[in-house]
Amino acid sequence: MSFIEFHDLSHVYHEGQENEHKALQGVDLNIEAGQFTVILGANGSGKSTLAKHLNGLLLPTGGSCLVGGYDTRDPEQLWQVRQQVGMVFQNPDNQLIAAVVEDDIAFGPENLGVPPEEIRQRVRESLEIVNMTPYRTFAPHLLSGGQKQRIAIAGALAMHTKCLVLDEPTAMLDPQGRQEVMETVQRLHREQGITVILITHFMEEAALADRLIIMDQGEVLKIGTPRELFADVCGMKKIGLDVPLAAELAWNLRQQGVKLPEDILTDDELVAALEGYVCPSN
Repeated sequence: MSFIEFHDLSHVYHEGQENEHKALQGVDLNIEAGQFTVILGANGSGKSTLAKHLNGLLLPTGGSCLVGGYDTRDPEQLWQVRQQVGMVFQNPDNQLIAAVVEDDIAFGPENLGVPPEEIRQRVRESLEIVNMTPYRTFAPHLLSGGQKQRIAIAGALAMHTKCLVLDEPTAMLDPQGRQEVMETVQRLHREQGITVILITHFMEEAALADRLIIMDQGEVLKIGTPRELFADVCGMKKIGLDVPLAAELAWNLRQQGVKLPEDILTDDELVAALEGYVCPSN
């Protein structure tokens, strides 16, 4: 059994009203435990709606969403679902509620009824994992955007979540903040084995994933590795998506007759390929 299973999932906003909108339709999808998955799609494709089903923020209009074997439609199982999945959203200021960093991280475990000594231990461990221990007594509003997002991630970790869902967590951050957050996410996936589901518009972030899911008009359009899907530069652009700069530049060079590998994905790969390229003699 996969860790996350969507079976013929659909979601309709304002069902039965004049402004009814079908955001998801017929989604069948499995995500394995420990996988780093990125969901891509143009605005309105349904990716954020899909993500909100993962911890019951939204419930299926039709079909089902199973998380760790728990069905989000069952009110008696919803609490278990939310202990499995931690959510991090675009604006970190909307997620931090306490006046002190360590109190904010402790909020979730306190609501679970975790004993005080274990809460303190969870807070210490979570801060250490995201490299924010020196800031434990700071007020959140004094932190940078990237630091705030790392605190939001620490709050999810303190709940002992098995899956971290991040909905455009770097969209409002500067380049340094984006790097801080993505390094933290990669380390959690690599060292802690946490299942990561990331929604992003930054293709260089998407290139870090094990698997890409591309959505269009509420449906799953394509599934594959970053190397497979980003090789189809024209296909990605037809649905309103970019590809990593290195992949696009390599594609453009191939159109000009430069013989380069079809699956170049990173800057380093492009540089290595160009260094080894020998121009044909006239």
